[in-house]
Amino acid sequence: MSILFKKLFLNRTVSILILSLLFSCKFSKKPKGENTIPIPKKSNILWLVTEDMGQYLPSFGDNTVLTPNLSRLANEGIRYPNVFSPSGVCAPSRAAIATGMYPSSIGANHMRTTSYTEVTGLPKYEAVPPPEVKMFSELLRKQGYYCTNNAKNDYQFKAPVTGWDQNGKKAHWKNRAQGQPFFSIFNFNVTHESGLFEPYERAIAIPEDIEFRIPPYLPDTKTVRRDLWKMYNNIALMDQQIGKVLKELEDDGLLENTIVFFYSDHGGPLPRQKRLVYDSGLKVPMIIRFPNKIYAGTQDDQLISFVDFAPTVLALSGQVPPDYLQGQAFIGEKQIKRDYIHAASDRFDGFTDAIRAVRDSRFKYIRNYRTEQGYYLPVTYRERIPTMKELIKLRGEGSLNEVQSQWFREKKSKEELFDCLNDPHEINNLANQAEYQNKLIELRNEMDRWLTEINDQPNLPERDLINKLWENKVEKPKTTTPVVSITEGEITIECGTKGASIGYRIVNENASPSAPYKVYTVPFKIEKGNHLEIIAHRIGFEASNPIKYISKF
Repeated sequence: MSILFKKLFLNRTVSILILSLLFSCKFSKKPKGENTIPIPKKSNILWLVTEDMGQYLPSFGDNTVLTPNLSRLANEGIRYPNVFSPSGVCAPSRAAIATGMYPSSIGANHMRTTSYTEVTGLPKYEAVPPPEVKMFSELLRKQGYYCTNNAKNDYQFKAPVTGWDQNGKKAHWKNRAQGQPFFSIFNFNVTHESGLFEPYERAIAIPEDIEFRIPPYLPDTKTVRRDLWKMYNNIALMDQQIGKVLKELEDDGLLENTIVFFYSDHGGPLPRQKRLVYDSGLKVPMIIRFPNKIYAGTQDDQLISFVDFAPTVLALSGQVPPDYLQGQAFIGEKQIKRDYIHAASDRFDGFTDAIRAVRDSRFKYIRNYRTEQGYYLPVTYRERIPTMKELIKLRGEGSLNEVQSQWFREKKSKEELFDCLNDPHEINNLANQAEYQNKLIELRNEMDRWLTEINDQPNLPERDLINKLWENKVEKPKTTTPVVSITEGEITIECGTKGASIGYRIVNENASPSAPYKVYTVPFKIEKGNHLEIIAHRIGFEASNPIKYISKF
């Protein structure tokens, strides 16, 4: 380390103590009995979404690195420490967020359904939710919101043209009409698993000799320590990126009429974290800052699942969430607190497993459907992480201790039960201990209830799943071409595919070639000579052939 760099961090301990007082608030519990937060109607909503990150933040008890921007957000907002993804990997998790549906209920739980076909021998397919299911951003657009996504799109299905006003790296709330409320997502991938690969050539934001705790399931070696340092360095870089977006919001004078969410798409990036149903793979940090710092510096301990995000945002926008949603609003007048969260694990890239999990505020129950198969899956992408290479090497040498060897067991227990309060790393299986049988039965029954309710069939062969989604057709179903009719100058658009969303845009000499498609809801009129472009699309189906219409009225 250079002399200059050492001087910069010489008084780091003192700096942490001082900045902790400024940024890392002492959180108080949200007042009991107050489930309703007074939100101004049509508040803007901003999502700041990082990737592959557990609760490695000062606001959640880990003071390894300073995150001044996120600590400020927490100091001015509400901290949610019990938020869980339904999957330990991104695309199924994003499907749950976009639709408010459990991934394993709509065919979205196998990672990358449109790739790895050369390995699986299966056709490319997409998740197919029930026909009434829409991306919740489309429902916001119907309410007049300008919706942008910058820039992740892997929902396990292709977003219909009705999903976003703007979708891509240039998507921004700044492009909306003046005064229009917005819902905007910004994704930060600097914390992604791939950020641990070598060569590591990113800016250095923290000292190289920083101290941190190593999880008991990882060995304390030079290689593992370097990967943990990279992980924390990436978090510091992510905080800087978050700060830039927050500054833009503040500079635009929008901070005090915008609800700001921060969360991660699932748990951490390290081996035995990502892709697993342990808390290390599912549990995420979440902070919400409301206008005028409502409930600033408080903590809400309720259990929250990603399927709850859609109904919550819809409630915040003033809508009544649709009945089909499998989640529930965790903010608002009709808030109902959860007793359990649920998760599922199936195929990851070229390797398939079948695991389901249910957790209450303390205990987690895991059911393994492929007990003859080991816990560890040799996912090629993960094996690019130096720590994963180290684990494989040490396993071959017989140098891993009992805890570090658990992941490499060649067979799985049918049932597992963990006390997540006293055993946060989920090492000690309590399923066979007599004093925990009542809890085991309770969570076993809850899992059975949930699987029946969402029509999940664990361990269903993926080929059979595709047949089910496609209703035994040979090819992916396609949305039928929309039909235009005119009555007294009013244009009506219909589509024969049940549940299809219809998007249209007016094309004339003044229109931008990248103008967003509007969501068709009711008949409308256009000026004579204007052109219409129309596309219909049901989620999981191929989009319809586009049609063009020239107004003659």
